[in-house]
Amino acid sequence: MAIDQVHDLQQVYRNLLDCMARPATIRKVEQTTGLSEEQLPCNEALFLCALTVLDAEVSFCILAVDGKTEKLAEMITSYTLARETSMEQADFIIVLQDAVKDQVHKTLSVCKMGNLINPQQSATWMIEVENLSNNGGLTLHGPGVKQFKQLQTGCSDTFWQTRNRKVKEYPLGIDLIFADQLNQISCVPRTTSVELTEVS
Repeated sequence: MAIDQVHDLQQVYRNLLDCMARPATIRKVEQTTGLSEEQLPCNEALFLCALTVLDAEVSFCILAVDGKTEKLAEMITSYTLARETSMEQADFIIVLQDAVKDQVHKTLSVCKMGNLINPQQSATWMIEVENLSNNGGLTLHGPGVKQFKQLQTGCSDTFWQTRNRKVKEYPLGIDLIFADQLNQISCVPRTTSVELTEVS
């Protein structure tokens, strides 16, 4: 793989931190993997985010069509030594664009959200989307957002309604990372209030 796993992934990590600190901020991931579309079962930005935050101490679950799930799981384990596990136990939930919506909603309902003693023991979601923009879709409020900000992810109303229920008992909840086909990323942490502003 062409990417420098120290220097390049540090740049991705800085972008992720910036996006988590400033929800709905969209950042371009300039780094590349050197892998072709045929070799990579997801977009580059999503894969780079996975390489950046996963390691041998954490687990993951992939939601996608079967062939892609197996291939991506093998690649992630090979590069990071992270282990694949169930949706209920995973530290990271990786969702590809072709994932079945019912499976996504079920996983969202049962995934880890931490507890009052260890709220950090929750699931972080990494979601592949077609296009991220700051035009409509959602209105975000909360820490790191001046007044309000809009974000369009393409995720369904049902997804966001379930997400909002998961974060009602802060500090419990889940954090979301989005990555699109243009290698853009954006984040919605559990501290962010999300209002639906249009029918998706």
